[in-house]
Amino acid sequence: MSAQTTLRIGHLSTMYHTAFLLRGSQTLSDRGIDARWKLYPSGPDIISAMQAGALDLGFIGLPPVIIGIDRGLPLACIAGGHVEGTVIIAGSGIEPLATFNNMPEFLSQFSGKAIGTPPKGSIHDVIVHELLREHGICDVTVKDYPWADFLSDALVQGEIAAAAGTPALAVTAQRYGNAGLVVPPDKLWPFNPSYGIVVMRDMLEQKDLLLQFLLAHEEACELIRHDPRAAARIVATTTGMVDEAFVLDTYRISPKYCASLPREYVTSTMKFVGTLHELGYISHPVDEHAIFEQSLIREIHPEPHHYNDGIVI
Repeated sequence: MSAQTTLRIGHLSTMYHTAFLLRGSQTLSDRGIDARWKLYPSGPDIISAMQAGALDLGFIGLPPVIIGIDRGLPLACIAGGHVEGTVIIAGSGIEPLATFNNMPEFLSQFSGKAIGTPPKGSIHDVIVHELLREHGICDVTVKDYPWADFLSDALVQGEIAAAAGTPALAVTAQRYGNAGLVVPPDKLWPFNPSYGIVVMRDMLEQKDLLLQFLLAHEEACELIRHDPRAAARIVATTTGMVDEAFVLDTYRISPKYCASLPREYVTSTMKFVGTLHELGYISHPVDEHAIFEQSLIREIHPEPHHYNDGIVI
């Protein structure tokens, strides 16, 4: 490994990211990496921190990364982690997608109402905007919140009729609120990359350091897939906010984990580019090669991806 062993890492509260597994174990330190972790409320906040020079690496959805690149920030997605991590929850009076013939019929329930999402430019915000745009729905408002944790309260208080967020949002709603899952993750945007491992491009010079990090990240993805109970115990202990059963329920709702960057992941990401440009979030289409640097993960994960393999419970 090169002389640099300290790695400043930004992450979200999203518990199915490997961040909490890596924080709660000695995996990185055993590989000679001194990880300095910092929690951020959203992907756009991580991008701002990277732009300010405060971070080397982030666990982040790809839309904020694309927006950052459009603004001139030299970023690179060097690995995957999970796909299809956005769900929609709603309270009483809203019927689930499964009871309708199609998505437009489901969305008609929200006429004159609002759907809540994390901040503008987050993956959940972009997915909801694209969903409405794709189906020509013009009378539904998208209301952004600075922290995803605010969505459950907004739903209970009637500020919004539904909320889009991570699978943990659905588990929280089912456990502590009067809301439930109305659109599962595989029905919103097939293979959408819910997060990737992203670095500033000058970090690519630290190849040995990044390879060691990616080996640990891949091991954590494999732990989720093959021993989710062990993974859930680590996550629950690390967060100190939820129990093992909560984490397992989150894994079950959205069970597609892997560190690789297969063609499906890249293609789905490029669909985001078109949507972001259409929404005016970026000034011009961003090229695939400006987003991804796949050489490192190909060394770590040369075999076919495991996203569709699910988890063993």
